[in-house]
Amino acid sequence: MEKQGGTKSKGPVSGAVESAFTKVWGDEHVTALIALKVETAEADSVAAEVARFTEAEDVFLVTGDTDIMVKVTFPHYEELKEFVLHRLPVVKGIRETKTLLVVTAYKEGGEARRA
Repeated sequence: MEKQGGTKSKGPVSGAVESAFTKVWGDEHVTALIALKVETAEADSVAAEVARFTEAEDVFLVTGDTDIMVKVTFPHYEELKEFVLHRLPVVKGIRETKTLLVVTAYKEGGEARRA
């Protein structure tokens, strides 16, 4: 689920990978961290626009190889896929995305979780 060079996509997730995701997350909620690389001059406006998505629980402007980190949660994997492939790319200024699925949350919202 990566995008490089404007709206150009590296390609869809393979059927085997998608099937595995669906088996693992199927009807469970799925949380992901999405790293965004953006045009430097547009970082603030991109972050503000991404923050308008109701699914974006947290949006951070960060330093390093990534410009913006976004935490999202969806009831099902299919909704995450739709968000990453169709809704997020309409935000102007995003050059690349990298989606990391959360496997286990040990602490979330300031509260420890059982692994």
